[in-house]
Amino acid sequence: MLTIDLIDMGLPKAHRYLLGAVGPRPICFASTVDEKGVPNLAPFSFFNVFSSNPPIAVFSPSRSGRTGAHKDTYNNVKKVNEVVINLVDYSMVEQMSLASSPYGPEVDEFIKSGLTPVESETIKPFRVKESPVQLECKVIEVKELGEEGGSGNLIICKILRMHVSDHILDDNQMIDQEKIDLVARMGGDWYCRTDKNSMFEIKKPITTRGIGFDQIPEEILQSSILTGNDLGKLGGIESIPDETAVNDFKLVELSDLFIELEDDASSLEIALHKKAKLFLEDNNLDDAWKTLLSFNN
Repeated sequence: MLTIDLIDMGLPKAHRYLLGAVGPRPICFASTVDEKGVPNLAPFSFFNVFSSNPPIAVFSPSRSGRTGAHKDTYNNVKKVNEVVINLVDYSMVEQMSLASSPYGPEVDEFIKSGLTPVESETIKPFRVKESPVQLECKVIEVKELGEEGGSGNLIICKILRMHVSDHILDDNQMIDQEKIDLVARMGGDWYCRTDKNSMFEIKKPITTRGIGFDQIPEEILQSSILTGNDLGKLGGIESIPDETAVNDFKLVELSDLFIELEDDASSLEIALHKKAKLFLEDNNLDDAWKTLLSFNN
């Protein structure tokens, strides 16, 4: 394993390692104005939400790695402590990228990128009409993390109002994760897209307690078929099926397999593990467990 000292390495290479390793990163497409009302629009991938009550978002326009100068966004929020955070979907990603060009502070990136400014309801900066979600925010703190090139500036924002496009809502007026089609930053010039082909569900054990790895029998933990993710699913069950349930399942669902391989225990165990893996792919933990436990029953 490569071990890196990011401080001694130097900024350019350390920056590439960090951005290559930590991703995908959501994009804060920040709309601000200066004291004269001149708009600025710029994307930042050091961004996330950090609280729901109160609703807080944080992003960081870092100092230039070449010159150490602050970004226009930072300069603007120090003068007018308001910002619209626009989320970026696939349909506008090229225009967002264009807005990241190093234009001067007098240049309106809305015009350069062809995006449409829309008046906000509670603050001065404009929203981006094309964005699927727009967050009107009050800047409550700016925390400088350093004075050299590459140093971050944490802009901590309280979300005052949220605007959500109708086309990404489901029947319950909630955001449909298959419709929002967000993009996120990876390392270098790479992005990723959160469409239905790249997403998957894992039920969070918020109200349940899985048995954990330590309760999985050693012969299952040492499986040559099951992966760490498979074992993680097995450890998420709240209770292991009892012997009666396993035997009933064995007689009804697995009898042909046991008859076919009754003289080849090694092949039988592998076949059972492969069958259990198929159950796990369907999130059928109970049948996966009964299949695995049937080998020794």
